[in-house]
Amino acid sequence: MRLNSKGQVTIPAEIRDEFGLRPGDELDVVVEDGKLCLMRRQGSPTRGQLAANRLRGTAKTQMTTDEIMELLHGEVVT
Repeated sequence: MRLNSKGQVTIPAEIRDEFGLRPGDELDVVVEDGKLCLMRRQGSPTRGQLAANRLRGTAKTQMTTDEIMELLHGEVVT
């Protein structure tokens, strides 16, 4: 890996895949025994949580939750 002029590095795809790292994940850089280590930030929201938070409160419907659940569960996807 090479450090660019902005202080950024690219983590190789095989390493990102091995550790389940996705765009937007938050990482911390820590020093342990004189070595730099990347650590997934604890308590950081997942991509799914971020998406749900963005959408929360944006629905424009008069249906109740039970009506929506019935609609979704009654649908057959082929």
